[in-house]
Amino acid sequence: MRESVDSLAVIRRNLASIAGGRLLSADRRVTTGHMALDAALDGGLARGRVHELFAAEPADGPSAAGFAAMLALRAAGRPAPIFWLRSDKAERHGGSIYAPGLIALGGEPDALVLGIAPDTKGLLKTAADAARCPGLKALVVECWGKCPELDLTASRRLALAAEQSGVTLLLLRLEAEPLPSAADTRWSVGAAPSLALEANAPGPPIFEIELLRRRAGPSGMRWRLEWDRDQIIFREPAHIGAVVSLPAGRPAAASAELRLSA
Repeated sequence: MRESVDSLAVIRRNLASIAGGRLLSADRRVTTGHMALDAALDGGLARGRVHELFAAEPADGPSAAGFAAMLALRAAGRPAPIFWLRSDKAERHGGSIYAPGLIALGGEPDALVLGIAPDTKGLLKTAADAARCPGLKALVVECWGKCPELDLTASRRLALAAEQSGVTLLLLRLEAEPLPSAADTRWSVGAAPSLALEANAPGPPIFEIELLRRRAGPSGMRWRLEWDRDQIIFREPAHIGAVVSLPAGRPAAASAELRLSA
């Protein structure tokens, strides 16, 4: 079920229909499937925390959005829903989310519930409401641009709500620069070249990610990940090679299949 909403009241009703129970899983970590990455994170991303995702370059916005969708699939599991909140500005500047693209990632479009808030203030208020719902396991909050309302106090409010409910909150920041926040981890996400399949068909999406910050551990490490849509996990790419520096404005060859249409 894909629902596009433009009022906070409708968003809250959707949340009420999804939530209403305790966190279904007692697992405290969201494993990615990539052994080296999970080991560095002491087993995976911490549940009940906020994790920030930034695009490495402006052209990497679709890749960062696709990476957020993949992490949400890992965090939610089947058949739990993924609630994706974005501002009207993100809808206008970033393009509409193409829910059937989840099929190409191994998910189901009916699992995606989309909420569109009229402005950043409404987005953050609704995100805090959503983060308090233990029936949700994965929440993506997309804030486009500088978003001055998303200050340290607002991020602490989100972090506290996620910690109390156990909801894994992925804060997708596009066209933005990192600022002080209460996020547990902060990531830079970029597209990396993928290995073409037979008949020159596009290969699985590959990402170049960097851990920019971690509250409870070291940061600065980088990994290259390949998405396995059949297993719904990340893995080491089939071809291991040197990191390739790609210029800004390039076609994102490895951008995810959660396409954004203008």
